[in-house]
Amino acid sequence: MENDGLSIVVTNALAEVARATERVEAFCRDRGIPTRTVYHFVLALEEVLTNAVSYAFPDGGRHEIEVRIEFRDGDLTATVSDDGDPFDPLAQPSPDVHAALADRKVGGLGIHLLRSLMDAAAYRRVDGRNHLTFRTRVDP
Repeated sequence: MENDGLSIVVTNALAEVARATERVEAFCRDRGIPTRTVYHFVLALEEVLTNAVSYAFPDGGRHEIEVRIEFRDGDLTATVSDDGDPFDPLAQPSPDVHAALADRKVGGLGIHLLRSLMDAAAYRRVDGRNHLTFRTRVDP
């Protein structure tokens, strides 16, 4: 199967997250990707983008976040790249989802969702940019 992709550039504003996820949903719908797979994929993407917008840019200036979506050989893959502070979400400890709510630390659930919903994820820092890639298998 030939490579099929979508590129989106959003700024570090929370309103941009919805714009990006809407485009990804349409991309997936147009390719007949099952609704449940799309839901999980978009949920993971939304968490990644929201975290980047909320925490990656302490200077508060305008920044661009690049999103690349590919559908190839039955795999749906996202790569999110930003010039924010170095941060490897995959190196963070998993939250204790079994602890009582009052005992849980704040944060980490988005990373937990990413790990739980996707088949694979990888992080790298290259040329001053964070690159987070995650993938899920699309079953017909």
